[in-house]
Amino acid sequence: MLYDVTQTSESAAAPEARDAAEVAAAVENPGPARRARFRIHRAWFVAAVTFVTITGAAAFRSLPGLLIDPLHEEFGWSRGTISAAVSVNLALYGLTAPFAAALMDRFGIRRVVAVALTVIAVGSGATVWMTSAWQLMLCWGLLVGLGSGSMALAFAATVTNRWFTERRGLVTGILTAASASGQLIFLPVLSWIISMDDGRNWRPAAVTVALAALAVVPFVWLLLRDHPADVGAKPYGAREFVPKPPPVPGAARRAVSVLSSAVRTGPFWLLAGSFAICGASTNGLVQTHFVPAAHDHGMPVTAAASLLAVIGVFDVLGTIASGWFTDRFEPRRLLAVYYAFRGISLLFLPMLLAPDVHLPMVFFIVFYGLDWVATVPPTLALCREQYGDDSAIVFGWVLASHQVGAALVAFLGGVARDVFGSYDVVWYASGALCAAAALMSLVIRRRGAPQVGLA
Repeated sequence: MLYDVTQTSESAAAPEARDAAEVAAAVENPGPARRARFRIHRAWFVAAVTFVTITGAAAFRSLPGLLIDPLHEEFGWSRGTISAAVSVNLALYGLTAPFAAALMDRFGIRRVVAVALTVIAVGSGATVWMTSAWQLMLCWGLLVGLGSGSMALAFAATVTNRWFTERRGLVTGILTAASASGQLIFLPVLSWIISMDDGRNWRPAAVTVALAALAVVPFVWLLLRDHPADVGAKPYGAREFVPKPPPVPGAARRAVSVLSSAVRTGPFWLLAGSFAICGASTNGLVQTHFVPAAHDHGMPVTAAASLLAVIGVFDVLGTIASGWFTDRFEPRRLLAVYYAFRGISLLFLPMLLAPDVHLPMVFFIVFYGLDWVATVPPTLALCREQYGDDSAIVFGWVLASHQVGAALVAFLGGVARDVFGSYDVVWYASGALCAAAALMSLVIRRRGAPQVGLA
């Protein structure tokens, strides 16, 4: 993208004089003027590095669901034990996010992201030498969970807020799509690696994730900057130079303070509860257990992983459409519709799983993909409506509940597979939970209506 970033010192009160001067300069020396006029703003390079980083982060989130069967076969660990490590990963991913922005305010974006990528590389790479389940919990659960949590939505939001005053919606949409793009890239590749040697070749996949994390570190360190002032630039679209703010050591304290206030209100619990079900029925259930569940029905791992990757494509389309709907329709009703349709689709899934990919399964993938994170725009809109200036922090905690719900179902899904011998009961239970989330969304009161405080 090419944009005009030339700056002038003339007063805004005399636009005719400024325009005349620019025309005269272009006539006398058209080459340099044209080059200056169409120079790319540094913010787009920063956004590009952020996109690559988040795309790489998708590899860290794509691998756990592919490892359940190989680790079970090699080490004899129960699926519940393996899923427990995945649940720790998902929980830390969510619980770290509210504090990630505070860390970036205190130590800088570049340092936090570079350290996070290194921690992920160490955690993923160390799994190739593990021999006990507690080592899986430490490496993939703790280290990769903390590292990936530091690059959650807080990373994209911080970059967007600091480097852009215009096109924020576009940039946010692009950076949100990066995760789905990474899933589309890495899932087929990692599943192909694991499927080699009859599914026992999972270690090269773990090494691939570690190398992907390390490969991004130089780009982050060399090209990413904490603030436009670091390179003497204005934020994209800003009229005036914005000085770099000093470190904010109290940001984490404010995050806890806002949480303490929000938990005393009814809407917070309804938003957090419904979003926990959202995480349970997406990241915790489908992203973690769809591949092994499809494999139980005879579907090749590569085919199941490819279907999961296609969900990422329609995820982008559904999120963009949901944002458009949120601007025009009541967010509560949108959430109720999204959760109701998701629940219905999950109730039908056990009947669709088969050795081959058939048309009804393709329809499920498209339908479910459109609904995957369509809940985010209306949930964020309701947070803004209810909590005003504190809405971003409240939404961070609501996102944390999303990951806690995902972590719980990731664990319980593995336990259910061990106990019942199939995942059918998990799909039905998730469908019922989605129905509950639809009802919870409808009863959220409008701002200004009498609300019962919850201590």
